[in-house]
Amino acid sequence: MTMDHAELTTEQVLRRDIPWETYMTTKLITGTGLQLLRRYDKKAENYKAQLLDDDGPSYIRVFVSILRDIFKEETVEYVLALIDEMLTANPKRARLFHDKSLASEDTYEPFLRLLWKGNWFIQEKSCKILSLLVSARPKVHDGFTANGETSDSKKKVTTIDDVLKGLVEWLCAQLKKPYHPSRGIPTAINCLATLLREPLVRSSFVQVDGVKLLVPLISPASTQQSMQLLYETCLCVWLLSYYEPALEYLATSRALPRLVEVVKGSTKEKVVRVVVLTVRNLLHKGNFGAQMVDLGLPQIVQSLKAQAWSDEDLLEALNQLEEGLKDNIKKLSSFDKYKQEVLLGHLDWSPMHKDPIFWRENITTFEENDFQILRVLITILDTANDPRTLAVACFDLSQFIQHHPAGRVIVTDLKAKDRVMKLMNHENGEVTKNALLCIQRLFLGAKYASFLQV
Repeated sequence: MTMDHAELTTEQVLRRDIPWETYMTTKLITGTGLQLLRRYDKKAENYKAQLLDDDGPSYIRVFVSILRDIFKEETVEYVLALIDEMLTANPKRARLFHDKSLASEDTYEPFLRLLWKGNWFIQEKSCKILSLLVSARPKVHDGFTANGETSDSKKKVTTIDDVLKGLVEWLCAQLKKPYHPSRGIPTAINCLATLLREPLVRSSFVQVDGVKLLVPLISPASTQQSMQLLYETCLCVWLLSYYEPALEYLATSRALPRLVEVVKGSTKEKVVRVVVLTVRNLLHKGNFGAQMVDLGLPQIVQSLKAQAWSDEDLLEALNQLEEGLKDNIKKLSSFDKYKQEVLLGHLDWSPMHKDPIFWRENITTFEENDFQILRVLITILDTANDPRTLAVACFDLSQFIQHHPAGRVIVTDLKAKDRVMKLMNHENGEVTKNALLCIQRLFLGAKYASFLQV
Protein backbone atom coordinates (compact mmCIF):
# COMPACT_ATOMS: atom_id res chain seq x y z
CA MET A 1 0.00 0.00 0.00
CA THR A 2 1.51 3.34 -0.96
CA MET A 3 1.38 5.84 1.84
CA ASP A 4 0.16 8.67 -0.41
CA HIS A 5 -3.12 6.79 -0.83
CA ALA A 6 -3.26 6.23 2.89
CA GLU A 7 -2.95 9.92 3.65
CA LEU A 8 -5.47 11.08 1.05
CA THR A 9 -8.24 13.31 2.36
CA THR A 10 -11.74 13.82 1.02
CA GLU A 11 -10.88 17.45 0.21
CA GLN A 12 -7.87 16.42 -1.90
CA VAL A 13 -9.84 13.82 -3.80
CA LEU A 14 -12.65 16.28 -4.55
CA ARG A 15 -10.19 18.62 -6.30
CA ARG A 16 -9.92 16.12 -9.17
CA ASP A 17 -11.75 16.55 -12.44
CA ILE A 18 -13.52 13.38 -13.49
CA PRO A 19 -14.30 13.03 -17.23
CA TRP A 20 -17.97 12.07 -16.82
CA GLU A 21 -18.66 12.57 -20.58
CA THR A 22 -16.14 9.85 -21.47
CA TYR A 23 -18.01 7.41 -19.22
CA MET A 24 -21.24 8.22 -21.02
CA THR A 25 -19.79 7.61 -24.48
CA THR A 26 -18.54 4.23 -23.30
CA LYS A 27 -22.06 3.52 -21.92
CA LEU A 28 -20.81 3.27 -18.31
CA ILE A 29 -23.24 5.96 -17.24
CA THR A 30 -26.61 6.93 -18.74
CA GLY A 31 -27.62 10.29 -20.17
CA THR A 32 -29.74 10.99 -17.11
CA GLY A 33 -26.81 10.04 -14.90
CA LEU A 34 -24.55 12.48 -16.72
CA GLN A 35 -27.11 15.29 -16.34
CA LEU A 36 -27.43 14.70 -12.63
CA LEU A 37 -23.64 14.58 -12.14
CA ARG A 38 -23.13 17.82 -14.09
CA ARG A 39 -25.80 19.50 -12.02
CA TYR A 40 -24.28 18.34 -8.72
CA ASP A 41 -20.51 18.09 -9.15
CA LYS A 42 -18.28 21.02 -8.09
CA LYS A 43 -21.23 23.09 -6.86
CA ALA A 44 -21.52 25.01 -3.59
CA GLU A 45 -22.51 23.18 -0.42
CA ASN A 46 -25.89 24.92 -0.02
CA TYR A 47 -26.76 24.36 -3.70
CA LYS A 48 -26.01 20.62 -3.38
CA ALA A 49 -28.09 20.52 -0.19
CA GLN A 50 -31.06 21.90 -2.18
CA LEU A 51 -30.61 19.25 -4.92
CA LEU A 52 -30.51 16.47 -2.31
CA ASP A 53 -33.64 17.83 -0.61
CA ASP A 54 -35.50 17.95 -3.93
CA ASP A 55 -34.34 14.71 -5.49
CA GLY A 56 -31.93 12.90 -3.14
CA PRO A 57 -32.63 9.28 -4.19
CA SER A 58 -31.83 10.02 -7.86
CA TYR A 59 -28.35 11.22 -6.92
CA ILE A 60 -27.82 8.20 -4.68
CA ARG A 61 -28.83 5.93 -7.58
CA VAL A 62 -26.16 7.51 -9.82
CA PHE A 63 -23.45 7.30 -7.15
CA VAL A 64 -24.19 3.66 -6.39
CA SER A 65 -24.33 2.67 -10.06
CA ILE A 66 -20.92 4.27 -10.70
CA LEU A 67 -19.43 2.35 -7.78
CA ARG A 68 -21.01 -0.81 -9.18
CA ASP A 69 -19.94 -0.40 -12.82
CA ILE A 70 -16.73 1.63 -12.85
CA PHE A 71 -13.53 0.26 -11.39
CA LYS A 72 -11.06 3.08 -12.07
CA GLU A 73 -9.51 3.91 -8.70
CA GLU A 74 -9.58 7.73 -9.08
CA THR A 75 -13.27 7.67 -9.93
CA VAL A 76 -14.21 5.23 -7.16
CA GLU A 77 -12.35 7.43 -4.67
CA TYR A 78 -14.08 10.51 -6.06
CA VAL A 79 -17.61 9.13 -5.68
CA LEU A 80 -16.86 7.83 -2.17
CA ALA A 81 -15.57 11.31 -1.33
CA LEU A 82 -18.81 12.87 -2.66
CA ILE A 83 -20.88 10.52 -0.48
CA ASP A 84 -18.59 11.07 2.51
CA GLU A 85 -18.88 14.84 2.12
CA MET A 86 -22.64 14.67 1.84
CA LEU A 87 -23.05 12.42 4.91
CA THR A 88 -20.55 14.37 7.00
CA ALA A 89 -22.50 17.56 6.32
CA ASN A 90 -25.71 15.82 7.42
CA PRO A 91 -25.65 12.18 8.66
CA LYS A 92 -29.48 12.01 8.36
CA ARG A 93 -28.99 11.87 4.59
CA ALA A 94 -28.07 8.21 5.05
CA ARG A 95 -31.85 7.64 5.00
CA LEU A 96 -31.89 8.55 1.31
CA PHE A 97 -30.17 5.24 0.55
CA HIS A 98 -33.22 3.48 2.00
CA ASP A 99 -35.77 5.31 -0.13
CA LYS A 100 -38.49 3.04 -1.55
CA SER A 101 -37.61 4.14 -5.08
CA LEU A 102 -34.22 2.42 -4.65
CA ALA A 103 -35.68 -0.91 -3.50
CA SER A 104 -34.47 -2.73 -6.63
CA GLU A 105 -30.91 -1.38 -6.35
CA ASP A 106 -28.42 -3.46 -4.42
CA THR A 107 -27.30 -0.40 -2.44
CA TYR A 108 -25.02 -2.15 0.03
CA GLU A 109 -23.12 -4.33 -2.44
CA PRO A 110 -20.50 -1.89 -3.83
CA PHE A 111 -19.45 -0.68 -0.38
CA LEU A 112 -19.18 -4.18 1.01
CA ARG A 113 -17.02 -5.26 -1.94
CA LEU A 114 -14.78 -2.17 -1.72
CA LEU A 115 -14.17 -2.85 1.98
CA TRP A 116 -11.73 -5.58 0.91
CA LYS A 117 -10.73 -4.54 -2.58
CA GLY A 118 -9.53 -0.96 -2.36
CA ASN A 119 -6.65 1.04 -0.93
CA TRP A 120 -6.95 2.50 2.57
CA PHE A 121 -8.91 5.60 1.49
CA ILE A 122 -11.47 3.38 -0.24
CA GLN A 123 -11.68 0.91 2.64
CA GLU A 124 -12.02 3.56 5.33
CA LYS A 125 -14.72 5.53 3.47
CA SER A 126 -16.65 2.34 2.61
CA CYS A 127 -16.58 1.31 6.25
CA LYS A 128 -17.74 4.73 7.45
CA ILE A 129 -20.52 4.93 4.84
CA LEU A 130 -21.75 1.39 5.52
CA SER A 131 -21.87 2.05 9.27
CA LEU A 132 -24.00 5.13 8.69
CA LEU A 133 -26.29 3.31 6.23
CA VAL A 134 -26.80 0.44 8.65
CA SER A 135 -27.64 2.76 11.54
CA ALA A 136 -30.08 4.76 9.41
CA ARG A 137 -32.04 1.83 8.03
CA PRO A 138 -35.75 1.87 8.74
CA LYS A 139 -36.90 -0.78 11.19
CA VAL A 140 -38.99 -3.38 9.42
CA HIS A 141 -42.78 -3.01 9.78
CA ASP A 142 -45.45 -5.45 8.59
CA GLY A 143 -44.60 -6.55 5.10
CA PHE A 144 -42.53 -3.45 4.35
CA THR A 145 -38.88 -4.36 3.95
CA ALA A 146 -35.99 -1.97 4.04
CA ASN A 147 -33.57 -2.11 1.13
CA GLY A 148 -31.27 -5.00 1.61
CA GLU A 149 -33.92 -7.02 3.46
CA THR A 150 -35.23 -10.03 1.59
CA SER A 151 -38.05 -9.30 -0.83
CA ASP A 152 -39.61 -11.59 -3.40
CA SER A 153 -37.16 -10.74 -6.15
CA LYS A 154 -35.22 -13.69 -7.49
CA LYS A 155 -31.83 -12.01 -7.87
CA LYS A 156 -29.35 -12.26 -5.02
CA VAL A 157 -29.46 -9.07 -3.00
CA THR A 158 -26.92 -8.13 -0.34
CA THR A 159 -28.91 -8.45 2.89
CA ILE A 160 -28.39 -6.44 6.03
CA ASP A 161 -27.05 -9.63 7.65
CA ASP A 162 -24.38 -9.92 4.94
CA VAL A 163 -23.38 -6.33 5.60
CA LEU A 164 -23.18 -6.67 9.37
CA LYS A 165 -21.18 -9.90 9.20
CA GLY A 166 -18.89 -8.43 6.53
CA LEU A 167 -18.30 -5.33 8.62
CA VAL A 168 -17.48 -7.33 11.74
CA GLU A 169 -15.03 -9.45 9.78
CA TRP A 170 -13.30 -6.35 8.35
CA LEU A 171 -13.23 -4.53 11.70
CA CYS A 172 -11.69 -7.53 13.48
CA ALA A 173 -9.12 -7.84 10.68
CA GLN A 174 -8.13 -4.21 11.34
CA LEU A 175 -7.79 -4.84 15.08
CA LYS A 176 -5.60 -7.90 14.47
CA LYS A 177 -3.42 -6.48 11.73
CA PRO A 178 -4.26 -2.88 10.84
CA TYR A 179 -4.13 -2.13 7.11
CA HIS A 180 -3.08 1.42 8.00
CA PRO A 181 -0.45 1.75 10.77
CA SER A 182 -2.01 4.62 12.72
CA ARG A 183 -5.60 4.86 11.46
CA GLY A 184 -6.64 1.21 11.17
CA ILE A 185 -7.38 0.63 14.85
CA PRO A 186 -9.06 3.99 15.64
CA THR A 187 -11.29 3.61 12.57
CA ALA A 188 -12.33 0.11 13.59
CA ILE A 189 -13.06 1.07 17.20
CA ASN A 190 -14.97 4.17 16.13
CA CYS A 191 -17.28 2.06 13.94
CA LEU A 192 -17.68 -0.68 16.53
CA ALA A 193 -18.74 1.86 19.14
CA THR A 194 -21.81 2.51 16.96
CA LEU A 195 -22.33 -0.94 15.46
CA LEU A 196 -22.24 -2.93 18.71
CA ARG A 197 -25.74 -1.56 19.38
CA GLU A 198 -26.87 -4.09 16.73
CA PRO A 199 -27.73 -7.52 18.19
CA LEU A 200 -26.29 -9.34 15.16
CA VAL A 201 -23.03 -7.39 15.41
CA ARG A 202 -22.70 -8.33 19.08
CA SER A 203 -23.21 -11.99 18.42
CA SER A 204 -20.89 -12.10 15.36
CA PHE A 205 -18.24 -10.11 17.20
CA VAL A 206 -18.29 -12.51 20.15
CA GLN A 207 -18.32 -15.57 17.87
CA VAL A 208 -15.15 -14.48 16.08
CA ASP A 209 -13.51 -13.89 19.48
CA GLY A 210 -13.47 -10.12 19.04
CA VAL A 211 -13.63 -9.36 22.77
CA LYS A 212 -9.99 -10.26 23.32
CA LEU A 213 -8.97 -7.77 20.60
CA LEU A 214 -10.46 -4.91 22.65
CA VAL A 215 -8.79 -5.75 25.96
CA PRO A 216 -5.23 -4.54 25.13
CA LEU A 217 -6.69 -1.16 24.11
CA ILE A 218 -8.12 -0.57 27.60
CA SER A 219 -5.14 1.28 29.01
CA PRO A 220 -4.66 4.72 30.56
CA ALA A 221 -4.35 7.41 27.89
CA SER A 222 -1.94 10.32 27.75
CA THR A 223 -2.73 12.18 24.52
CA GLN A 224 -6.01 13.60 23.23
CA GLN A 225 -5.97 11.05 20.38
CA SER A 226 -5.39 8.08 22.66
CA MET A 227 -8.03 9.47 25.06
CA GLN A 228 -10.67 9.32 22.31
CA LEU A 229 -9.59 5.79 21.36
CA LEU A 230 -9.75 4.72 25.02
CA TYR A 231 -13.19 6.29 25.42
CA GLU A 232 -14.57 4.53 22.32
CA THR A 233 -13.00 1.22 23.38
CA CYS A 234 -14.67 1.51 26.79
CA LEU A 235 -17.92 2.36 24.99
CA CYS A 236 -17.60 -0.95 23.10
CA VAL A 237 -17.04 -2.84 26.35
CA TRP A 238 -20.04 -1.05 27.91
CA LEU A 239 -22.27 -2.16 25.01
CA LEU A 240 -20.97 -5.72 25.38
CA SER A 241 -21.63 -5.69 29.14
CA TYR A 242 -25.37 -5.92 28.33
CA TYR A 243 -24.83 -9.07 26.27
CA GLU A 244 -24.76 -12.31 28.25
CA PRO A 245 -22.50 -14.39 25.90
CA ALA A 246 -19.85 -11.64 25.96
CA LEU A 247 -19.56 -11.82 29.74
CA GLU A 248 -17.57 -15.04 29.96
CA TYR A 249 -15.06 -13.59 27.48
CA LEU A 250 -14.78 -10.45 29.61
CA ALA A 251 -14.47 -12.58 32.76
CA THR A 252 -11.62 -14.72 31.45
CA SER A 253 -9.63 -11.78 30.04
CA ARG A 254 -7.88 -8.92 31.83
CA ALA A 255 -10.78 -6.59 31.01
CA LEU A 256 -11.81 -5.84 34.61
CA PRO A 257 -8.31 -5.15 36.05
CA ARG A 258 -7.64 -2.89 33.06
CA LEU A 259 -10.91 -0.99 33.48
CA VAL A 260 -10.04 -0.48 37.15
CA GLU A 261 -6.56 0.83 36.19
CA VAL A 262 -8.16 3.27 33.74
CA VAL A 263 -10.68 4.63 36.20
CA LYS A 264 -7.97 4.97 38.86
CA GLY A 265 -5.84 7.18 36.63
CA SER A 266 -8.42 9.09 34.62
CA THR A 267 -9.72 12.59 35.22
CA LYS A 268 -11.77 12.77 32.02
CA GLU A 269 -15.41 12.64 33.07
CA LYS A 270 -16.71 10.85 29.96
CA VAL A 271 -14.14 8.06 30.39
CA VAL A 272 -14.84 7.67 34.11
CA ARG A 273 -18.57 7.65 33.39
CA VAL A 274 -18.49 4.91 30.77
CA VAL A 275 -16.15 2.74 32.88
CA VAL A 276 -18.26 3.16 36.02
CA LEU A 277 -21.46 2.32 34.10
CA THR A 278 -19.76 -0.78 32.65
CA VAL A 279 -18.51 -1.95 36.03
CA ARG A 280 -21.96 -1.41 37.52
CA ASN A 281 -23.43 -3.68 34.80
CA LEU A 282 -20.88 -6.38 35.61
CA LEU A 283 -21.21 -6.12 39.40
CA HIS A 284 -23.87 -8.81 39.87
CA LYS A 285 -22.70 -11.07 37.04
CA GLY A 286 -20.64 -14.22 37.65
CA ASN A 287 -17.62 -13.73 39.86
CA PHE A 288 -17.09 -10.06 38.95
CA GLY A 289 -18.22 -8.70 42.34
CA ALA A 290 -15.59 -10.64 44.31
CA GLN A 291 -12.93 -9.74 41.73
CA MET A 292 -13.81 -6.04 42.12
CA VAL A 293 -13.31 -6.19 45.88
CA ASP A 294 -9.91 -7.85 45.32
CA LEU A 295 -8.91 -5.13 42.87
CA GLY A 296 -9.57 -2.48 45.51
CA LEU A 297 -12.63 -1.02 43.79
CA PRO A 298 -14.43 -0.11 47.05
CA GLN A 299 -11.59 2.32 47.88
CA ILE A 300 -11.55 3.73 44.33
CA VAL A 301 -15.32 4.30 44.39
CA GLN A 302 -14.90 6.13 47.65
CA SER A 303 -12.31 8.51 46.25
CA LEU A 304 -14.36 8.99 43.05
CA LYS A 305 -17.38 9.95 45.14
CA ALA A 306 -15.32 12.66 46.79
CA GLN A 307 -14.74 14.38 43.43
CA ALA A 308 -17.07 16.95 41.92
CA TRP A 309 -18.70 15.24 38.94
CA SER A 310 -21.53 17.00 37.14
CA ASP A 311 -23.11 13.93 35.56
CA GLU A 312 -26.20 12.55 37.34
CA ASP A 313 -25.87 9.04 35.83
CA LEU A 314 -22.29 8.82 37.06
CA LEU A 315 -23.20 9.85 40.61
CA GLU A 316 -26.09 7.40 40.72
CA ALA A 317 -23.91 4.58 39.36
CA LEU A 318 -21.21 5.32 41.96
CA ASN A 319 -23.81 5.04 44.75
CA GLN A 320 -25.15 1.77 43.30
CA LEU A 321 -21.61 0.43 43.01
CA GLU A 322 -20.83 1.38 46.60
CA GLU A 323 -23.94 -0.44 47.86
CA GLY A 324 -23.36 -3.48 45.65
CA LEU A 325 -19.73 -3.77 46.73
CA LYS A 326 -20.77 -3.60 50.40
CA ASP A 327 -22.97 -6.66 49.76
CA ASN A 328 -20.00 -8.44 48.21
CA ILE A 329 -17.82 -7.58 51.21
CA LYS A 330 -20.47 -9.13 53.51
CA LYS A 331 -20.04 -12.45 51.71
CA LEU A 332 -16.29 -12.49 52.26
CA SER A 333 -14.34 -14.59 54.75
CA SER A 334 -13.71 -12.81 58.05
CA PHE A 335 -10.12 -11.84 57.17
CA ASP A 336 -11.12 -10.47 53.76
CA LYS A 337 -13.81 -8.44 55.52
CA TYR A 338 -11.24 -7.18 57.98
CA LYS A 339 -8.89 -6.32 55.11
CA GLN A 340 -11.60 -4.28 53.36
CA GLU A 341 -12.34 -2.39 56.57
CA VAL A 342 -8.68 -1.48 56.98
CA LEU A 343 -8.17 -0.57 53.31
CA LEU A 344 -11.22 1.69 53.39
CA GLY A 345 -9.79 3.32 56.49
CA HIS A 346 -13.03 3.15 58.52
CA LEU A 347 -12.72 0.91 61.55
CA ASP A 348 -15.50 0.09 63.96
CA TRP A 349 -16.01 -2.37 66.80
CA SER A 350 -17.35 -5.11 64.54
CA PRO A 351 -17.28 -8.49 66.36
CA MET A 352 -14.07 -9.80 64.81
CA HIS A 353 -11.81 -7.18 66.49
CA LYS A 354 -12.48 -8.57 69.97
CA ASP A 355 -12.73 -12.21 68.89
CA PRO A 356 -9.60 -14.15 70.01
CA ILE A 357 -10.45 -16.93 67.50
CA PHE A 358 -10.27 -14.40 64.65
CA TRP A 359 -6.78 -13.34 65.73
CA ARG A 360 -5.52 -16.89 66.31
CA GLU A 361 -6.78 -18.21 62.98
CA ASN A 362 -5.66 -15.27 60.87
CA ILE A 363 -2.48 -14.10 62.53
CA THR A 364 -0.20 -15.55 59.82
CA THR A 365 -2.41 -14.07 57.08
CA PHE A 366 -1.22 -10.66 58.30
CA GLU A 367 2.20 -11.56 56.85
CA GLU A 368 0.87 -11.49 53.25
CA ASN A 369 2.31 -8.90 50.84
CA ASP A 370 5.03 -7.95 53.29
CA PHE A 371 2.57 -7.17 56.10
CA GLN A 372 0.50 -4.90 53.83
CA ILE A 373 -2.55 -4.75 56.12
CA LEU A 374 -0.45 -4.11 59.22
CA ARG A 375 1.34 -1.25 57.42
CA VAL A 376 -1.99 0.30 56.42
CA LEU A 377 -3.24 -0.06 59.99
CA ILE A 378 -0.18 1.87 61.23
CA THR A 379 -0.68 4.55 58.55
CA ILE A 380 -4.27 4.99 59.79
CA LEU A 381 -2.84 6.14 63.14
CA ASP A 382 -1.35 9.11 61.28
CA THR A 383 -4.09 9.87 58.79
CA ALA A 384 -7.46 9.15 60.42
CA ASN A 385 -9.45 11.88 62.19
CA ASP A 386 -12.27 9.71 63.45
CA PRO A 387 -11.68 8.78 67.15
CA ARG A 388 -13.47 5.41 66.79
CA THR A 389 -11.14 4.42 63.92
CA LEU A 390 -8.06 5.48 65.91
CA ALA A 391 -9.18 3.55 69.00
CA VAL A 392 -9.88 0.37 67.03
CA ALA A 393 -6.54 0.66 65.18
CA CYS A 394 -4.66 0.86 68.50
CA PHE A 395 -6.63 -2.10 69.86
CA ASP A 396 -5.91 -4.16 66.70
CA LEU A 397 -2.18 -3.44 66.97
CA SER A 398 -2.22 -4.64 70.56
CA GLN A 399 -3.96 -7.86 69.41
CA PHE A 400 -1.36 -8.39 66.69
CA ILE A 401 1.48 -7.94 69.22
CA GLN A 402 -0.23 -10.39 71.58
CA HIS A 403 -0.93 -13.13 69.01
CA HIS A 404 2.06 -12.99 66.65
CA PRO A 405 5.25 -14.63 67.99
CA ALA A 406 7.38 -11.75 66.63
CA GLY A 407 4.64 -9.15 67.06
CA ARG A 408 6.59 -6.62 69.14
CA VAL A 409 9.64 -6.70 66.90
CA ILE A 410 7.59 -6.29 63.72
CA VAL A 411 5.45 -3.44 65.05
CA THR A 412 8.54 -1.68 66.41
CA ASP A 413 10.34 -2.11 63.05
CA LEU A 414 7.37 -0.53 61.29
CA LYS A 415 7.84 2.61 63.45
CA ALA A 416 4.45 2.33 65.16
CA LYS A 417 5.67 3.25 68.66
CA ASP A 418 5.93 7.04 68.22
CA ARG A 419 2.57 7.18 66.50
CA VAL A 420 0.83 5.36 69.34
CA MET A 421 2.65 7.48 71.95
CA LYS A 422 1.28 10.60 70.29
CA LEU A 423 -2.27 9.25 70.67
CA MET A 424 -1.79 8.90 74.45
CA ASN A 425 -2.53 12.66 74.59
CA HIS A 426 -5.66 12.46 72.43
CA GLU A 427 -8.71 14.33 73.73
CA ASN A 428 -10.92 11.25 73.28
CA GLY A 429 -10.97 8.76 76.19
CA GLU A 430 -11.58 5.71 74.00
CA VAL A 431 -8.47 6.57 71.96
CA THR A 432 -6.18 7.10 74.98
CA LYS A 433 -7.39 3.91 76.66
CA ASN A 434 -6.53 1.77 73.60
CA ALA A 435 -3.28 3.62 72.93
CA LEU A 436 -2.23 2.80 76.50
CA LEU A 437 -3.09 -0.87 76.03
CA CYS A 438 -0.99 -0.95 72.86
CA ILE A 439 2.01 0.75 74.48
CA GLN A 440 1.90 -1.68 77.43
CA ARG A 441 1.95 -4.62 75.01
CA LEU A 442 4.87 -3.09 73.16
CA PHE A 443 6.95 -2.55 76.29
CA LEU A 444 5.95 -5.43 78.50
CA GLY A 445 5.39 -8.29 76.13
CA ALA A 446 2.31 -10.49 76.05
CA LYS A 447 2.91 -12.33 79.32
CA TYR A 448 2.73 -9.26 81.55
CA ALA A 449 0.32 -7.23 79.51
CA SER A 450 -2.38 -9.85 79.95
CA PHE A 451 -2.60 -8.85 83.63
CA LEU A 452 -3.21 -5.29 82.55
CA GLN A 453 -6.21 -6.04 80.28
CA VAL A 454 -8.05 -2.74 80.24
